[in-house]
Amino acid sequence: MLGKAAIAMWWDMDPAWREEFEDWHTHEHFPERLGIPGFLRGSRWASTDGGDGFFVMYELDRHETLASPEYLARLNQPTPWSAKLMPHHRNMVRSLCRVVDTRGAGLARHALTLRLSPAPGRDDELREYLGVACRRFGGPGATAAHLLLTESPAIPVTTEQAIRGGRDAAADWIFIANGYDAKALHALRRTDADDDVLVGHGALPAIRQGHYALSCVVTPADLGRS
Repeated sequence: MLGKAAIAMWWDMDPAWREEFEDWHTHEHFPERLGIPGFLRGSRWASTDGGDGFFVMYELDRHETLASPEYLARLNQPTPWSAKLMPHHRNMVRSLCRVVDTRGAGLARHALTLRLSPAPGRDDELREYLGVACRRFGGPGATAAHLLLTESPAIPVTTEQAIRGGRDAAADWIFIANGYDAKALHALRRTDADDDVLVGHGALPAIRQGHYALSCVVTPADLGRS
């Protein structure tokens, strides 16, 4: 991953608004966000599980950027188009994270995301195991794996959150695997990232998975910005 921090988000998009949402997100929202100092890359992924879900991730230079004046200004001054579409982001989960482990390089078509939490007193055990899982994920079909831990700055509810109905939900720990062949991700899910295996290494049983395909990726350089 690029940088030391990330914003990881999941939501369902009302199908009636999906076409306009993708137009807005690609042509207005991504350029706006990637114009904020410290935003290094944005990627949007569409669910391959047959639902209306999206996974969106911004990679940031450092954790302090999550509360920078420039970012907060955008969150509290949404454009008219943003204000129109925000109410149609359903079941929003928005996590402001530190990147604690990242292995491999590049973005490929397929992504697996796991949202999980450590059982009481087993944080170190689970973190060590997920680091091992990141390092072990490789070979044909695989490109990279990452571990993020949510660490939200103390920020009041923003205008964008208020439009969506209040403070967003957040994941706790996030494991992301990326690959050019979905079979590599399914194999990971059957082995090192199986629910029973994760619980055995300290995770609580409530593990949320998602499978996604890359829809759009943008960096400041793509927009002609340094």
